Amino acid sequence: MQNKTFSTLFIAQNLIQLSAVDSTNNYLKLMLSKSEPLAEGTVIMADEQYAGRGQHGNTWLSQPGMNLTFSIYLRPLFLSITNQFQLNIAVSIGVINGLKEFVEEGIAIKWPNDIYFQDRKLGGILIENTISAGNIKSTIIGIGLNVNQKSFHPELAKRATSLSQILNVDIDLITILEKICHCIEVAYLNLRSGKSVEQLKFYKENLYQFNLIKNYRSDGKDFKGQITGLSDEGKLIVECEGKAHHYGFKEIEFLDNN
Repeated sequence: MQNKTFSTLFIAQNLIQLSAVDSTNNYLKLMLSKSEPLAEGTVIMADEQYAGRGQHGNTWLSQPGMNLTFSIYLRPLFLSITNQFQLNIAVSIGVINGLKEFVEEGIAIKWPNDIYFQDRKLGGILIENTISAGNIKSTIIGIGLNVNQKSFHPELAKRATSLSQILNVDIDLITILEKICHCIEVAYLNLRSGKSVEQLKFYKENLYQFNLIKNYRSDGKDFKGQITGLSDEGKLIVECEGKAHHYGFKEIEFLDNN
């Protein structure tokens, strides 16, 4: 375990690097459960995460030392539970802006919290909030990004990619971590200063399959639809046959990249 600092205001000013851990989110939860003061912006980074989780319990598989797996601790007390998806938007914006420092085109946000390059998954985000009196007391943001991994399991090979595969060069993990932490901090401060409308617009402009006619599945039925926006609570709005339908997490499946 070692500590380094970045040229940010507070995110990753307390950076703790671990060789291996079950989950960086779990590690942060354990630190918080000990009732020890923990600075906002603390980042836990692990070379190996052997029980990483994605959204709704999905497993995040990553080759040790090849990819970026880390968690950020924040205290967005200014944000009500009804507006919690705004935090998801801010973090997603931060991640893609950080990635665009390396890949100029093709990076997109696949709703609700996957990061894509073209039609392949590059990473994912898991946000776990603690609520108090209707507001978000604290949040742990887990981020996993494929960086230097050269190959994937045959079942994933056509659906996953890494920065190394895209750029044909290895990237220093600390360098990309600093870029992403800086961009998340900017988006988070913009959210805190009330720029949620501007960030929603940017999020939609960078949304995977936005305004395109694509194939989807919901309730066991396949259909063609067009993503047209998001509801206030973060549901995906898909237009089909002239009608707008709202979908929550796991209520709609993207078929064109399977």
